[in-house]
Amino acid sequence: MIAALIIVFREVLEAALIIGIVLAATKGLPRAKQWVAIGIIGGIAGAVIVAQFAGVISDALSGYGLEIFNASVLLLAVVMLAWHNVWMSSHGKQMAADMRSVGEDVRSGGRPLYALAIVVGLAVMREGSEIVLFLYGLATSDGGLKDAVSGGMIGMAVGVVVGAALYFGLLRIPTRYLFRVTAWLIALLAAGMAAQAMAFLAAADVINLGPELWDSSFLLNENSVVGKVFHTLVGYVDRPTFMQAIAYAATLLLIITATHLVARQQNPAGRK
Repeated sequence: MIAALIIVFREVLEAALIIGIVLAATKGLPRAKQWVAIGIIGGIAGAVIVAQFAGVISDALSGYGLEIFNASVLLLAVVMLAWHNVWMSSHGKQMAADMRSVGEDVRSGGRPLYALAIVVGLAVMREGSEIVLFLYGLATSDGGLKDAVSGGMIGMAVGVVVGAALYFGLLRIPTRYLFRVTAWLIALLAAGMAAQAMAFLAAADVINLGPELWDSSFLLNENSVVGKVFHTLVGYVDRPTFMQAIAYAATLLLIITATHLVARQQNPAGRK
């Protein structure tokens, strides 16, 4: 039961933190919550399908199917998050100043809310499929189905509560600053996902991670509760490798540069 609680808590926490940031980033936008709900439902459905066919996927890709699948999901989420931040750089001020005009922008199709729905769906699908597989393994080898389900339900509840706490904490930030804060959170989230994707690709023997740069596990273990929160929010890794650091820095630099360039194009008067 304890094992199921810890595993489910960690996986649900990661998805809940991502959902909380997305909801805060779309505060006040019409139909934003509906898109997020669609993403959650789609992610759950996808998780069940992925878990059910995990063996088939693995066999189809020479035993590395799950690693390649996880890396693909993460990289797609990075693209969606980067797209969101670039869009926000040209519309964030307008959104903070006039929520009515935002409603018109959404209705005219100018607001890519579906991009964030995809991110939510991918997060739920990836974490959900891992939960299903972990619980199945525990149910067959450690205390049976009852203990696995009971521990999983408790872990899910605690994970949701922590994610909700982050969401309501972000909502306390004034609107004129909220978009800037969530933009940075999303950029760091994307960079962390890119670094994590490198680890999956290395596990699939696609790339070489290179040397380990440092070991800070004695200060903050990545697998601890606090470490998991920092891992999700800012991409913290207690034993980062050279390739993970490159992926993290390159993704962050690319998003910041693209965001800055688009913002300057939208505000020619600010050029010198």
